[in-house]
Amino acid sequence: MARLNLILLLIAVGCGLATVNANHRARKLFSGLDKEQQRMRALDVEWGQLQLEQSTWAAHARIEKIAKERLQMKAPQPAQIIALEPKP
Repeated sequence: MARLNLILLLIAVGCGLATVNANHRARKLFSGLDKEQQRMRALDVEWGQLQLEQSTWAAHARIEKIAKERLQMKAPQPAQIIALEPKP
């Protein structure tokens, strides 16, 4: 009878330790998930800022201004425009 009690006690202690270990791992995984979700939100904000910056840099008025000022480009005269017809 004493051996049976000792075996049951060891089984109960083992189950308790396994439960504690499982809870600890679950908390660590949840903490890691929370950190990654925060990182995801930060990356979403950065992505939005980069899209806004790209749209600013690629604005037609800005490109036209740079073409005129830095590259001394100008629109062609109507007589200088040649229209090409596609072949059938």
